[in-house]
Amino acid sequence: MSIIAKNITKLFGEQKALDNVSFEIKKGEVVGLLGPNGAGKSTLMKIITCYHPQTKGTMSVCGYDVLENSLEITKRIGYLPENNPLYLDLYVQEYLEFIAGVHHVRNKRQRIADMIALTGLTPEKNKKIASLSKGYKQRVGLAQALIHDPEVLILDEPTSGLDPNQLVEIRNLIKNIGKTKTILMSTHIMQEVEAVCNRAIIIDKGQIKADDSMANLLSKAKNNNLESLFHQLTSY
Repeated sequence: MSIIAKNITKLFGEQKALDNVSFEIKKGEVVGLLGPNGAGKSTLMKIITCYHPQTKGTMSVCGYDVLENSLEITKRIGYLPENNPLYLDLYVQEYLEFIAGVHHVRNKRQRIADMIALTGLTPEKNKKIASLSKGYKQRVGLAQALIHDPEVLILDEPTSGLDPNQLVEIRNLIKNIGKTKTILMSTHIMQEVEAVCNRAIIIDKGQIKADDSMANLLSKAKNNNLESLFHQLTSY
C-alpha cells in the first residue's frame, strides 16, 4: 500500500477537523479526495505529508509511519499545496535547480530538462515565475513536486483558479503523470474526479462518507443519502 490511514482524528483546540478517518490507497491508484470547502481535505493532506501530526490514529506512507519516519516519507512523496508557494523572483529553470539541490537529485541537469518537458514548461523556462500565468505556475508547482521522482504525489486543489483551457491542460498532465505514480488529489468539484481519478473518497465535516469508483458512487447516491452532498459538489 502507498498510503494507509487508520482512525485518524485531528483536533485544533476543541474543533475536530478530522473524525476517525480510515482508508487505504494502493500503489498506482489515482484517487480523488472529494468534499466541500472546510471538509478536512487539506488537513488530511498535511498529515500525510508530515506537516501536521494527527491527534489520534496512525498514518503510514510507503510503509513508513508519519510520526516516526518523516524524513523517509519526504524522500518518497511529492506535494503541491493549495496555495502553490513559489519563489516568484527566480527564473523557472533557476527555481527547479534550487529544488533539485534541496533533494540532492542526481544528474540534476538532465532531471530538470525532463521535468520541464514533461510539464510543458519549455516555452517559459527562461522566464521569471512572477511573469507566468496561473496555469504555468501550476506546472512549475508540479515540476517541483516531481523533481526527485517520488513514489506518491499529493495534490491539493491543483486546478483551483484556472481558466477552462488551463483546466483541461492540467487535468491531462495529471492523468499522464498518474500512469507511473500513486496520486491523491483533493478537490471540491466532482467533475475533477470524474475527469482524472479512478476512485473517489468523499469527505464531509471531517468524516468519510463514501469510498468507491465515481460510477458506483453516483449509482448508489440515493441509497447512501449522498444526493444533497453530490448536488453541492456539482454546483460550483
